[in-house]
Amino acid sequence: MKILWNPWRYEYIKQFSSKTTKTAEECLLCKLQKMPEDYALIVHKGQCAFVVLNAYPYNTGHLMIAPYLHVADITELDESTVLEIMSLLKKCIRVLRATFNPDGFNIGANIGRAAGAGIPDHFHLHVVPRWVGDSNFMVVIANTKPLPMGLREAYEAIRKQWLDEAE
Repeated sequence: MKILWNPWRYEYIKQFSSKTTKTAEECLLCKLQKMPEDYALIVHKGQCAFVVLNAYPYNTGHLMIAPYLHVADITELDESTVLEIMSLLKKCIRVLRATFNPDGFNIGANIGRAAGAGIPDHFHLHVVPRWVGDSNFMVVIANTKPLPMGLREAYEAIRKQWLDEAE
C-alpha cells in the first residue's frame, strides 16, 4: 500500500476545535462569502455558489467551489445549486488550463470529517491542477511543499483569466 503523506495540511486541521459541528456564523466558507472578494481570494460569485482560491493549497491554482448555503452534504442542495456548481467546475478547469497548463486535475469532495474534510459542515469541491512530477522528496524529507507561485500572484492570474473568458 502506498501512503499519501501530507504534513503541511496538519497545521490547517489542528486549528479546528474538537467540536464536530460549526454554525454558519463559525464557518470559514460562510465568513469568506461576506469578505471583499480580493481579500478573501474569491475568483467568482455566482447566483448559488462561489469559487475561491484555497489558502492552504495542495498545488498552485487549487480552487474550491462552495454553495452559499451552509450544508454539509451535496444531497442537501437543490438541483439548481448542484447544476451551477458543475457549471463552475467546467469553467474552473478551462481557466486553470489556460492559466497554468496543468497535465491533469484532481476533482473531489470530502464529505464528513472521517473522509478528511477540513471544513466538514459546508459542502465544497476541490479543483486541484496537477503536473507530472509535482510531488517530490521535499514533502517527505523537509516537511515542505514547494509551490512555484505565491497565492496573490496565482489569484490575480486566475481572476484575470476568469474575467477574460466568455461565459
